[in-house]
Amino acid sequence: MNTPLSRRTMLSLLPLALAAGTRPARALAGGDAAPALELEGPGGPVSLAALRGRVVYLDFWASWCPPCRQSFPWMDEQLARHGAAGLVVVAVNLDRQRAAAEQFLRAVPSRATIAFDPAGDSPRRFGARAMPSSFVIGRDGRVRLQHDGFREEDRVPLEAAITQALRA
Repeated sequence: MNTPLSRRTMLSLLPLALAAGTRPARALAGGDAAPALELEGPGGPVSLAALRGRVVYLDFWASWCPPCRQSFPWMDEQLARHGAAGLVVVAVNLDRQRAAAEQFLRAVPSRATIAFDPAGDSPRRFGARAMPSSFVIGRDGRVRLQHDGFREEDRVPLEAAITQALRA
């Protein structure tokens, strides 16, 4: 039986289980170089190196993550507001079964660049600690902000971090 508490506990512990053993001692933070990221996407390879010179909002998500359903419309809003200024949203799915991600995307369509990492290697390299985890990466390839989870009250400070990175 899945009670709200056990589900919440499960959701909070899963990213730690994904990252066990190979995760950096801490999540990447402001000023750290973003690790290389080369993943498969529905339209071909997705590479952070190819996005150098643009501001990247990198989001690690999964189909079973309730806050991810809230973050996807917000990420699309950010693309609409800031895409012309150089913002790219890369949403990295961590489901082991791609069909689960595709079902989520049919229910919650997005204009973000989608990538798939069923092995969960990329969130380990970034030191992701929660689901979703997001990183604002500046034009220089350095992390400007790391953020855990997604709540209604996160919208304003996250957009402020994006805006600041676009001005830099």
